[in-house]
Amino acid sequence: MEKTLKIGILRETRNPPDRRVPLTPPQIVALEELYPNVEFFVQPSDFRCYSNEEYEYLDIPLKEDLRDCDLLLGVKEVDKRTIIAGKTYLFFAHVAKKQPHNHEMFNAMAEKNLSFIDFEYLTTDNGQRVVAFGRHAGIIGAYNGLRARGIKTNRFKLKPAYQCHDLDEMWAGLRLIELKPGLKILVTGDGRVAHGAIETLNIANVEQVSPVDYLNRDFDVPVFCRIGPEYYSSHKNGLNFSFSHFTKYPQEYVSTFLPYTKATDILIAGHYWDPRSPVFFTRADMKRPDFRISVIADISCDVNGPIPSTTRATTISDPFYAFNPFLEIEEPAFSRQTNITVMSIDNLPGELPRDASLDFGKMLMSNVLHDLLTETASPMIERATILLNGKLTPRYNYLDDYLTTL
Repeated sequence: MEKTLKIGILRETRNPPDRRVPLTPPQIVALEELYPNVEFFVQPSDFRCYSNEEYEYLDIPLKEDLRDCDLLLGVKEVDKRTIIAGKTYLFFAHVAKKQPHNHEMFNAMAEKNLSFIDFEYLTTDNGQRVVAFGRHAGIIGAYNGLRARGIKTNRFKLKPAYQCHDLDEMWAGLRLIELKPGLKILVTGDGRVAHGAIETLNIANVEQVSPVDYLNRDFDVPVFCRIGPEYYSSHKNGLNFSFSHFTKYPQEYVSTFLPYTKATDILIAGHYWDPRSPVFFTRADMKRPDFRISVIADISCDVNGPIPSTTRATTISDPFYAFNPFLEIEEPAFSRQTNITVMSIDNLPGELPRDASLDFGKMLMSNVLHDLLTETASPMIERATILLNGKLTPRYNYLDDYLTTL
């Protein structure tokens, strides 16, 4: 008789708690029909976006104690006090870059002999991520940028995204606003985040224009432009831009972003940034009389990174602050017109958790779960396995000092 594989859906323990889930109740039902030897159990939660009753209605059992489960799925980092020894966990751990705030959690995972697969590193052979929340981060980040502009100019009002029932309601409200003719919006990046932001701008009837036209023309309608690193950086020695070279040797490049600061009203930052890369602009640049940017929706949220006004992450409940470029200090949001409004929420998909969870679960089911649930050898899963029975796998041996030094 085939062994039953028991899977537990974890209650999120990060503070503040995340409301997303890795799989929705209907997706769990579909998986149990596809894989009869698989059983799911859900830890009760009072704050996840799908209620306990929604799971129970579909006969998915709630279970506080998941110690008899083989595989445990969550979304964000886990409280080290809740770790069950010897299990296999999947979630976004944010440890592979030696993040200090997750150091103790990672050590506890190793001490308790976990096997750990990080969602972030589930990739195709050519490095393309297969499960991510980036699209919804872009959708909501761009919406928050427009919302900040409406508050700052007192031209229109948008409901906070987290107060909307779902994406359809958020976008329905967005269709009702009228943006100022000539408004210019810049989107950086070329991944899921940037393309999610473009979805929102399309709903708001903002027209896309080329980088050349964006920098050199005025328009009688609101417009946006999307740029990748080939537009905002160049090689120090004048070599032709190569993306692969840029990702390998970002320290050899300089910023060419400054012209965009003179043409942009709203900056929506959705790029990937390497700490060795040049910054987009400096605090000195922000004092220039021709610096035009008044709202920065920093979806990438690299604190003290390429955008010098991003000094901290904000929260869903308190999304904005003002940066005074002349005093170089944070001030209350919308306190004076000369300040730059900053939105730097680092868990944006949590504003629309049901929509974000639905999309994420679809990706997980399409790309990952078959091999995982049938225990089929998978190079993809192997690449994303950071710990195996408490030991670092060869790909992640560089974390040895991070793992052992407290």
